[in-house]
Amino acid sequence: MMSLFQILMLLLGIARFFIFAHFIMSWLISFDVLNVRQPLVGQIWYTLQRILEPIYRPIRNILPSMGGIDLSPIVALVAIEIIRILLVNNIALFY
Repeated sequence: MMSLFQILMLLLGIARFFIFAHFIMSWLISFDVLNVRQPLVGQIWYTLQRILEPIYRPIRNILPSMGGIDLSPIVALVAIEIIRILLVNNIALFY
């Protein structure tokens, strides 16, 4: 059962990494540091979009419109951290 805990923690870490990468890339694209028309950048960007959109969409439906500011990555990171804390505090259930 300990391996299940480690797998869940790994998946949460991967999700956190993808959200941070998407967040940083969105800023770099907004400030014209990265160009989506470049093949590698475009491929990474659209892959991250396809991976994270199912996570962001329900959050965007719940959050009110903020006038162009997307808070769904922050809410997703908070949710991931809450799940991580719950798992760590209940690690005894995995023994």
